[in-house]
Amino acid sequence: MSLYKNLRELWKKPKENMPEVWRERLLQWRQEPTTVKAERPTRLDRARSLGYKAKQGFVIIRQRVPRGGHRRPKPGAGRRPKRYGTRLNLSKNYQQIAEERAQKKFLNLTVLNSYWAAEDGKFYWYEVIMVDPHHPVIKADKNLQWLQTKKNQTRVFQGKTSAGRKGRGIR
Repeated sequence: MSLYKNLRELWKKPKENMPEVWRERLLQWRQEPTTVKAERPTRLDRARSLGYKAKQGFVIIRQRVPRGGHRRPKPGAGRRPKRYGTRLNLSKNYQQIAEERAQKKFLNLTVLNSYWAAEDGKFYWYEVIMVDPHHPVIKADKNLQWLQTKKNQTRVFQGKTSAGRKGRGIR
């Protein structure tokens, strides 16, 4: 089997295939801030399949998202609404929320895609592949020139990434 196929098989059941590494990784990630710039992808096979290349202009962001039901937004003013404390399921999935939060943090980068990295009882971690569209290496790459257009700068908020399309029922 090839390297990427072996990696894919390992990541099908990460808790069983690499329990010590998994536990150490989660202990470390829980101590980190919500948004972290990673040196390299945790899941190289998945990142490469989603468009990641080991070249200048590509950045991997590890984004933590809390699990659990989403709450209704707090009322601005006036009396408390009747159903104020009830839970609300949003149409967005956690991966889409992670992509949007990463985009808000790094305004000069553009979200290319993202993938699941880990989860525990409290959090999900997603690794977001971001590209600097104004970097000379990216400008020279013909396959990535589409990121330079104005309409693709905010593609994550329009639901154009893979997670966004899935949430909209397109994928």
